[in-house]
Amino acid sequence: MTNSQNDTTTFSFQPYIAKEGEEYMGGAQSGHFQTILENWKNELMVEVDRTVHHMQDDAANFPDPNDRATQESEFSLELRTRDRERKLIKKIDDSIQNIESGDYGYCETCGIEIGILRLEARPTAVLCIDCKTLDEIREKQIG
Repeated sequence: MTNSQNDTTTFSFQPYIAKEGEEYMGGAQSGHFQTILENWKNELMVEVDRTVHHMQDDAANFPDPNDRATQESEFSLELRTRDRERKLIKKIDDSIQNIESGDYGYCETCGIEIGILRLEARPTAVLCIDCKTLDEIREKQIG
């Protein structure tokens, strides 16, 4: 699965094939998304650990100001990336909590089904495509 530009991890899974008459977000579907979300979170956590170790191992006090500035710039970029991932992990945790409460897969605004394909493309989605489109239109008008 390739994630949007804000999501920095790439992983793959088998797309879910719904069976005829299957209840939306029943046991098999919610289990499918629980697995996707947990795997995604685990991959992000590995990256967080890698960054911590990298920064600890590679931190040096370079005598050359250019080398020091380069290292600080690299560390700053990594920290910004990890901060975005930390926010994404929070969204993943919220989605897992929604699965457990039975609210996952339904639009927060209008309550309709978000849809399996949209959720596979964006497992942390909380809005259906129509509500998300309206939300983006409002954002453009305001800002």
